[in-house]
Amino acid sequence: MTLWAGMRSALRALRVNKLRTALTMLGIIIGVSAVIAMVSVGAGAQGRIAEQIRSMGSNLIVIVPGSQTSGGFRYGLGSQQTLTEDDARAIGVEVPAVEVAAPTVRGSAQVVYGNSNWSTVIQGVTPDYLVAREWSVRNGRMFGQEDVDSAAKVAVVGQTVAEQLFGDSDPVGQTIRIKKVPFALVGVLEAKGQSSFGQDQDDLVMIPLTTAKKKVLGTTVQSNPRAVRDISVRVRDASLMAEAQEQMRSLLRQRHHLQAGQDDDFSVRVLADIFAAQEESARVMTMLLAAIASVSLLVGGIGIMNIMLVSVTERTREIGLRMAVGARGRDILAQFLVEAVTLSIAGGLVGIVLGVGTSATIASLAQWTTEVSPEAVALAFAFSGLVGVFFGFYPAQKASRLDPIEALRYE
Repeated sequence: MTLWAGMRSALRALRVNKLRTALTMLGIIIGVSAVIAMVSVGAGAQGRIAEQIRSMGSNLIVIVPGSQTSGGFRYGLGSQQTLTEDDARAIGVEVPAVEVAAPTVRGSAQVVYGNSNWSTVIQGVTPDYLVAREWSVRNGRMFGQEDVDSAAKVAVVGQTVAEQLFGDSDPVGQTIRIKKVPFALVGVLEAKGQSSFGQDQDDLVMIPLTTAKKKVLGTTVQSNPRAVRDISVRVRDASLMAEAQEQMRSLLRQRHHLQAGQDDDFSVRVLADIFAAQEESARVMTMLLAAIASVSLLVGGIGIMNIMLVSVTERTREIGLRMAVGARGRDILAQFLVEAVTLSIAGGLVGIVLGVGTSATIASLAQWTTEVSPEAVALAFAFSGLVGVFFGFYPAQKASRLDPIEALRYE
């Protein structure tokens, strides 16, 4: 018997019991679709984290002030304003691995344009901030260092603020008011989207650092008007991150006159490390979800084996007749094996369609990014075929070893 003849015979046998065939395939269908859907959800989580890393800026280190203790209570990071503009300048000049170091102050205020107003974040920055954060201006320009030196009343807004105040019109060249102070709007930033903490990064207004301190936000520490909230540092290359981190720490300890054994009055945060830990967690979760979903494939394989064993029992006389007219054991083996593999492959194809559809449904209903990986689809399909071979082999072998005479006598 040729392979093609065996396949036709197997398909004919499967068509005879359509309901049983469909129910047998159901386990494989559910297993394959579950694997694809779960892996796509996990891949979407990893992709989302990677997008957040890109939105925050690669090779980015953020230095924040340390904590303070008062009245027996220890407050969180940032409660002690120990960083200054001079620290940022020293880091940019004295640490070779650093490309730029941008000091920042931050507050909130109501921004007014005509009859429209919007409460948003006000950031006092230098032009280097966009370099550190890998941010660009979509329309207009970024204010320059001369604007920082002269405390000019110019501003750059994020997409959210532009939409809330100006709608579809061009904001560049218009005048907005921040705490009753007029600002010339010179640029609109490219959209960044949400941060890893769910905050809208486009809901902000950037103004020169000196302007923020003198005319809008004031100085956070009266005794040190050059204090800043944090410093964003861009390192020239990812391979220099550890070196730059250690050099900045040594430099700041020296500048802040900290003695050996004394705790740092600042904290150096490598955002890429934080996101890498989140990405690893997402990867482990993806593998766990895929492993759980794969159990249904094994259940489907056991179902195929059970149905094939029943089929061998029901078709014992048919097998005896085939052997009596010249069919060999390997022909019978091939026929039943083809039936099992056909069930698995057909179930795998339907499962792929269902899995892709489920992923799209999850993305639509749950507003969750999903990524259907071709590798996951191929792996699930190949695994379904292997399930057919593995669980179909025993029933096929049992059929091929039947005694023709006993099979013909079977009632």
